[in-house]
Amino acid sequence: MLPLRKILCPTDFSEPSYKALKAANELALHFSAALVLVHVVPLVIDIPTSADFYIPSDVQTAKAHAKKALQEVVEKRISEKVRIRTKVVIGDPGDEIVRTAADENADIIVIATHGLTGWRRLIFGSVAEKVVRLAPCPVLTIQSPLERR
Repeated sequence: MLPLRKILCPTDFSEPSYKALKAANELALHFSAALVLVHVVPLVIDIPTSADFYIPSDVQTAKAHAKKALQEVVEKRISEKVRIRTKVVIGDPGDEIVRTAADENADIIVIATHGLTGWRRLIFGSVAEKVVRLAPCPVLTIQSPLERR
């Protein structure tokens, strides 16, 4: 596993995912590793998720928005010393993160947990949990505070 040469870090543009990205950035700097930042556009179509975020029915539009958002994240949150590539894929987030890690030959995945409990965890499941079970490489999970509602 060591030294790390390639780190995969998925983001859903949430604060917990930015905590994981910070850890991935630090690891990349420490090991002079390449960082692959990936966002998965889910196959769920035309569902308003909140006032701030909406999944458009046009997958290409969703991909374009995600690519732009990834570039902004890179500019704001990644050291200029880190070799970075961004990638947008479509599908089930857990499956696509695992597939991307295999395709990229990642040495480690750095992923956030969202701390869901109760009915939310039951309904939404855990992408991080699925990635830990199926990943072809070690997974570093970065915990966020538990959400208790």
